Amino acid sequence: MAAGGRRSSGLLIILLAILLIVGLGGAYFLFRNQLAPQQPTAETPALDSQQPMTNIVITTQFVARGTKLSEGVLTMVPYPEKDLVQGTFFTDIASVIGKQAKYDLDARLPLTSSLIVDSPVGSYAAFQIPKGMVAISIPISHLTAVSFAPQPGDHVNIIVALSLVDVDPNFQSILPNYTASVTPPFPGSDSQPPTRSAQIQSGGPASVQGRVELDGTLNEALYVVPSEAQRARTVSQTLVQNAIVLHMGNYLDDKPAEQTPAADLVEPTPVPQAGAEGEEAKPAEPEEITLVVSPQDAVTLNYLMQVGGKLNLVLRSAGDNEKINTEAVTLQFLMDQYAIPNPAKLPYAMQKDDNAAQVNPYVDPNQP
Repeated sequence: MAAGGRRSSGLLIILLAILLIVGLGGAYFLFRNQLAPQQPTAETPALDSQQPMTNIVITTQFVARGTKLSEGVLTMVPYPEKDLVQGTFFTDIASVIGKQAKYDLDARLPLTSSLIVDSPVGSYAAFQIPKGMVAISIPISHLTAVSFAPQPGDHVNIIVALSLVDVDPNFQSILPNYTASVTPPFPGSDSQPPTRSAQIQSGGPASVQGRVELDGTLNEALYVVPSEAQRARTVSQTLVQNAIVLHMGNYLDDKPAEQTPAADLVEPTPVPQAGAEGEEAKPAEPEEITLVVSPQDAVTLNYLMQVGGKLNLVLRSAGDNEKINTEAVTLQFLMDQYAIPNPAKLPYAMQKDDNAAQVNPYVDPNQP
């Protein structure tokens, strides 16, 4: 019995070994097709590494607007011929050399006919003016130009302030007029020949035309003349919105130098400029700013500069191009909008301190 049991156990072990070998073999043949690389079929064609290629012209570094293109900033790179639309990119570097960049060109940018122009191109500033717009320069100071904060590309609004006075419609002179006495012609005598025209004598500023008012206390008519020249009435309003800053100051050198390859660029050593007493010289303040506006706005700005309108710039937030409606500001608007009362006439007043001018710059020490 013991021998029969050992014989049965041996057969069972041999049987399990055979089954294990068969199972491993089946698993190998089952996963072999999945692990093997896929062969190209009709649905998944293989990548053709021998497809026709052509060369196109690209930039090798940043090229500033208006720069004349040279071999130092250009190169040729391969491009699939089947994807090339005829006339889109330049395929001959010789046809590009000598032309000028119409815009600022980034490095590794394929060149097209819309990005370059033939020489000469006239004004380089004209490239930055959108179609249908014009550029105009207006005078500025540090107070009227946001302390010279605007830079090319910024957007600004223009505020105008006008001082209005009454004028005589015929004379076009500021009222009131001057009065004069007229002596009519008179026949002559034995000692003096007759006059042929009237004689007009004016008293000048001492003969300002006034008006007649009835004094209620005396019940008499009084001839009242102004105590000073006519005071102008000021109004302020937003004139132009979303004007583009093209340039600050003068265009000292309108044509940039030819682009130099990056490998040949040498950083110059800055030389400090000293003033009269060894102090570092300050940069000159710009006296004008060039703005891009509509043609009608340009005509309006030109008129205001001729008649003495005061222009002030306000800097807009970056990316804010919305038009904002504003109300014209006059003295009446100021009093009403900000609830400023008209001071009452009181039987007492503030006493001016003789030393007030030392602490208050708005007090004139020479004023009594």
